[in-house]
Amino acid sequence: MTIRVLLADDQALLRATFRMLIDSCADLEVVGEAADGQEAIDLTRAERPDVVVMDIRMPGTDGLTATAAICGDPGLSGTRVLILTTFENDEYVAQAIRAGASGFLGKDVLPDQLLAAIRTVASGDALLSPLAIRALITRFLTSPEPGVRTAPPERLAALTAREREVMALAAEGLSNGEIAEGLVVSPLTVRTHLHRAMAKLDARDRAQLVVIAYQSGLVRPGP
Repeated sequence: MTIRVLLADDQALLRATFRMLIDSCADLEVVGEAADGQEAIDLTRAERPDVVVMDIRMPGTDGLTATAAICGDPGLSGTRVLILTTFENDEYVAQAIRAGASGFLGKDVLPDQLLAAIRTVASGDALLSPLAIRALITRFLTSPEPGVRTAPPERLAALTAREREVMALAAEGLSNGEIAEGLVVSPLTVRTHLHRAMAKLDARDRAQLVVIAYQSGLVRPGP
């Protein structure tokens, strides 16, 4: 199945470069380009891509506002947003997670990394490095904005003990391979547990599972 991609960036040269790279892959296709956040929202509603590669800093409506609009639209539940930013800016990471983004990339990303990230996000997984996880904890989970509802612990009651264990390890920043090695199971088994947890908790992806894990008290931030 071809993964349909929308590019949102105010730099035409960068969009053209990404388009050439993405369209060179048999399983990927660029279905539209947007030069600002509002155009990204409108094109996403029209084209319903699988993944939006979204820049943060754009004129008019910025990428974070556009991400919130896309991820908050029930009609676009099948669309994932991959943010172009840097992991070092933890405030952006936190805001993007809050907006519903599924992953983060720096603009100096290598071609193979961009393609792999698009495929990862399209599959329903989140692209979160341990550094991004720490930023998420620091800026979002330990100091949520006023009015942001937390997840009650009883929300986890639907999970099995193993699903809670795997979810907690994912929230600590471990990859599927690292979790599998520690629990002496296959990475596929870990993925299955995570996807079952997502379904039971109505989580959009791995990033939302991390949020729920901390908000519900399943995992607590360290010092």
